[in-house]
Order: sequence, then structure tokens, then C-alpha cells
Amino acid sequence: MLQACLNGSRAKDFHSFTPLTPAELAADAAAVVAAGAGELHLHPRDADGAETLAAGEVAAALEAIRARVPGTPIGLSTHAGIAGDRLDSVRSWKVVPDYVSVNLIEDDAPQMIELAMSRGIGVEAGLWSVADAERFVKLPQARQALRILIEINEQDIGEGLEVAARIRKVLAAASLDVPVLEHGLDATVWPLYRDALLRGLDGRIGLEDGKLLPGGEEAADNAALIKAALLLARMPPNLPPEAAPSIAG
Repeated sequence: MLQACLNGSRAKDFHSFTPLTPAELAADAAAVVAAGAGELHLHPRDADGAETLAAGEVAAALEAIRARVPGTPIGLSTHAGIAGDRLDSVRSWKVVPDYVSVNLIEDDAPQMIELAMSRGIGVEAGLWSVADAERFVKLPQARQALRILIEINEQDIGEGLEVAARIRKVLAAASLDVPVLEHGLDATVWPLYRDALLRGLDGRIGLEDGKLLPGGEEAADNAALIKAALLLARMPPNLPPEAAPSIAG
């Protein structure tokens, strides 16, 4: 499965095509799904462009996207940098996403996981480190997770791959039988995507994680990143990511 991460905490000054409003998110969702993405991950925004989990803004984003790509699973971030009482916000939702991502580095991760599952919302468990993985596998809800995210923030490629390997070792020892998605950030986007491909794991690509194509040039938009990822998936496994042809548009 290839997930498109549409915006994250990025703003227009990162990339002019970063989608923020419900209309922009819906149009971008349609473009990445047409390009081959199987699922969506996004961070709803308020009128000022700030990340929010408020019920009205969440509903507006979800309804706009579902009108354009009905049936495509949509996930939202619940990270601690979002203003307001995040647990109360999730409790107030009238329109709910298919899943949420929850970072195990955050103190209230167990409560957020329990709340989401109680509302019938799937949970992607975000693991940034071995400590996160060890914390997650001990949770009573661990085997009920929709997916585990191995999320590499390290910018040194070798270090990032090593952290991912150590997280996978913890997960293997726990025998959870939960799908795993592995992704990088900025400098490690494509090395971690290639590593995920080689290991048969799910992947994630989009402006939240980085704006460069495998060859190093800036992508036109999220759809171009998804096209590049799918092209890379069809390349021989021993070919370096930078050898992928450029994707225009």
C-alpha cells in the first residue's frame, strides 16, 4: 500500500502546492488517488492555516475529500503540536476519519489510542525510536492497531536505516501480526521508501515528508511524488533511487 501524506505541518512557503483548505485537500486527494495512492494522510487546518482537530474543520476536510474520492481511506494526525485539548476534540467529532496516527513518544498516546478505538476509528501507531516500539508492544491494544508506522526522523541515511532495523527487531520479537508502514523525512524519504519496498512493507510519500523527487529536483506537487514512488517500485531492486527517471507534473 502506498499512502499519500498531503501536507503535515508544512506551509505554502515550503511548497506552493501544499494543500491546506478543504477545497485544496479535496483536489489534491483526487490527484494523488488518480496517480495511484491507495490511502490518504492529512492535517486539517483552520481559517488561519493552523493545524486543528476541531470538529467543524475536521468535518469540512473529510466531507470535501470524500465527495471527490469516495471509499478512499483517510487518516488524520493527532500529534501533540496541535493546539487545544486533542482528546476533547476527538470526543467531539461528528464526522470521523477512517483512522488516526498516534505518536508513541507522546505521554497521552495510550489514552488517544483507547479513545480512537472506542469510537471505531483505526489507529496507526507512530514509532520514532526503539523506546517507542517497546512502549507500544506492551499496550493491551497493540494487536488491535490498524497499522504500525516506523517513522524515521534522523537525517543521516545510515543512522536512519539502523534505527528502523532496531524498531523492526522489537516488533518481530513481539509477534504482533500488524501491518507495518515505514517512511523517512526529507533526506531519508527515498532511502527509507526503497528499504520498505525491499522488505515488503507499506510506504508513504508526500509533501509532509519531503518535496524532492528521487533525482533531487523539486516535485511539482504531491501527485508527482506519488508517480515517482510507483515508478521506483517497478525498478530493479539494485538500482539506486537517484537513477529513477524524472517525473514532470
